[in-house]
Amino acid sequence: MFGGLTGLTDPKGTDWGERMLNAVASQTLRHLFTQSESVEVSVRCFPSSKLLQGSIDSFKMVGRGVVIRKDFPAEEISVETDAVAIDFGSVLSGKLTLKQPTQAVAQVTLSQAGINKSFDAELVKKRLLNLTVPSLTALSGGEPVSFTDIQVQLLPQNRLQLSAYSDLNNGQLVPINMIVAISIEKRRRVSFKISEIQLDLVPLEQREISQSLSLALVEILDNMVDLDRFDLDGVKMRLNRLETEGQKLIFSGYAEIERIPNTG
Repeated sequence: MFGGLTGLTDPKGTDWGERMLNAVASQTLRHLFTQSESVEVSVRCFPSSKLLQGSIDSFKMVGRGVVIRKDFPAEEISVETDAVAIDFGSVLSGKLTLKQPTQAVAQVTLSQAGINKSFDAELVKKRLLNLTVPSLTALSGGEPVSFTDIQVQLLPQNRLQLSAYSDLNNGQLVPINMIVAISIEKRRRVSFKISEIQLDLVPLEQREISQSLSLALVEILDNMVDLDRFDLDGVKMRLNRLETEGQKLIFSGYAEIERIPNTG
């Protein structure tokens, strides 16, 4: 399941304390993810005598090709702290336990392909299928409305090209095409705002309803991506900024680490 578990260590400059910490931290932190290609850990503690007091100089983890909560892929997640206080006894027993919560600089990189795959997750689909809110059923003659085949293309300047279909359960599939601007709100939400609704490729008789459905879909997405729903075990992410870069979406901010997850 875990393709590689590697310590970022220099054998010439790494003493027993760092080697032991790297090994324990690697074994512990891989359990944050459902799946991963690699989890690389670098724990610095020099001289090793500081470890006896539970003091380490810095900690860094880089997870690549990881999957969070079974359905949400990330190309890379990195977390790096300054000095951290740990329980030395827990290290000897093969675990890593913090004496107190700590904060770390964090960066998350999502790929365009990974974002599109996330729309197949059950947690996401249940917010998009068979919707019965009055504003939607008014468009479908009282039938539940679904949004399907959602595809995202990342654009410069923190924008997305978004396409989808809306199934009105009356034999109609209504195409949706729009450009959406994304931003961070309250350090934990990804906000979606329409920049342009594109009706050129929509049949003339469906354009009015496509516009209404576009507004409804963006409102759903705007209320969907809240990081509190995707927290790792014992780790809360807080974001300061996001940036689209080619086919990547990069989030940067910090992580509040309350505890290190159990390995059991």
